[in-house]
Amino acid sequence: MNFIIDNWYLILLALASGAMLVFPLVKGGAGGTLSAANAVQLINREKAVVIDVSEPEEFAAGHLKAARNVPLGELQERLPAIVKNKALPVILVCAKGPRALRAEGIAKKLGYARAQALAGGLKAWREANLPVEKS
Repeated sequence: MNFIIDNWYLILLALASGAMLVFPLVKGGAGGTLSAANAVQLINREKAVVIDVSEPEEFAAGHLKAARNVPLGELQERLPAIVKNKALPVILVCAKGPRALRAEGIAKKLGYARAQALAGGLKAWREANLPVEKS
């Protein structure tokens, strides 16, 4: 008991460092849980719809092939018109991932249960040496 009383700051430091290690797992990492490889499988095997929630300027600079551009602010209004079949997988992409993660929440509220954000966004896609097109 004296050890705990005398070294309370070490115990607090250990708990804080443990919380910092667990926080990214709880939060969802770098915006999404869908890897680039799994996204390719969904696109090829299940005809997943790719929605890029970046702004039009970012979309023009580079995006996944066959991606549709729907800025995050317009997603709630435009997604039902673009993806009519809510059973299809929907892959949401942005530059680095955080906007796509917010878009995933919006899509799920609209009834798209298979909506997933691409982890790491377009940056992770490029790092996996997957094709990007410009418009």
